[in-house]
Amino acid sequence: MDPRKVSELRAFVKMCKQDPSVLHTEEMRFLREWVESMGGKVPPATHKPKSEENIKEEKTDSKKTEENIKRDEPSSEESDLEIDNEGVIEPDTDAPQEMGDENAEITEEMMDQANEKKGAAIEALNDGELQKAIDLFTDAIKLNPLLAIVCQRASVFIKLQKPNAAIRDCDRAIEINPDSAQPISGEGKAHRLLGHWEEAAHDLALACKLDYDDDASAMLKEVQPRAQKIAEHRRKYERKREEREIKERIERVKKAREEHERAQREEEARRQAGAQFGSFPGGFPGGMPGNFPGGMPGMGGGMPGMAGMPGLNEILSDPEVLAAMQDPEVMVAFQDVAQNPANMSKYQSNPKVMNLISKLSAKFGGQA
Repeated sequence: MDPRKVSELRAFVKMCKQDPSVLHTEEMRFLREWVESMGGKVPPATHKPKSEENIKEEKTDSKKTEENIKRDEPSSEESDLEIDNEGVIEPDTDAPQEMGDENAEITEEMMDQANEKKGAAIEALNDGELQKAIDLFTDAIKLNPLLAIVCQRASVFIKLQKPNAAIRDCDRAIEINPDSAQPISGEGKAHRLLGHWEEAAHDLALACKLDYDDDASAMLKEVQPRAQKIAEHRRKYERKREEREIKERIERVKKAREEHERAQREEEARRQAGAQFGSFPGGFPGGMPGNFPGGMPGMGGGMPGMAGMPGLNEILSDPEVLAAMQDPEVMVAFQDVAQNPANMSKYQSNPKVMNLISKLSAKFGGQA
């Protein structure tokens, strides 16, 4: 194997040991089922205690957005699925059954003994002695591991309601004879006992396609509606998730566009405001000698003391000044006054214009 893949697998196993809840996710269902089919036991999910820092973050983050709430919906959607699980049993957790050494050299005498054990197992099965049949089939398999009777032993395991053991035998039988419908049908029946509806429907349908069987067909008709219900539910969930992701992307693009447009408006307002300031006779910051010619009525005789006046960037960084500069009415008045300060008298009754002048006067050190 690729050493890198082995290393990644080792890291994944280590992570599962530290946090078994990883194996309880829907994505890891196939791995969980495989471990159980081999007789293994998946430890229950553990919940890590929350750190003090996490608890503080949860308390301070009381404003959970609508997007976050929607992200929680898949869990509730999954729980909405109701399936009739009548006949489903708990998985068997016995140690894996003996399969024999497939690399062992098989003599003719061993083959004859295996066939004798097989015949005795079938007799025991017909007599209803299931465990005895299992033991005899196992003896036969140990004598001749390539004898395709593991499938027959699988059918007995199904009768004993040991589906995971049956799946192990069916997997082995498929390795020996991939074209046989019987082990595939057996796996379908075992999956039905475990409530794995989609896997059961897939295996039973394939078995019937390879070699039609009444029992497999009857069971397929039972499990198929449940498998279809699960598949439809998954499609619905995935469609909703895709729609949610699209909406979130659109919202992110919209917010980015609005932020960009807002920044452009502010930059344009600063540019226009700078041009208006520069149009005042005598100039403004950068060459600001003297006062406004003739003073500004209502401003205490003008705006004296240009020395020490704040820079233009500082003026335009004031949110109130910037907001006023984005008002077309204020900008028209401001330009009018810039061209002729005597026109200030026309705007004495306009609070928006006078508020801006007062604000600028305060910044320039004048008396409002």
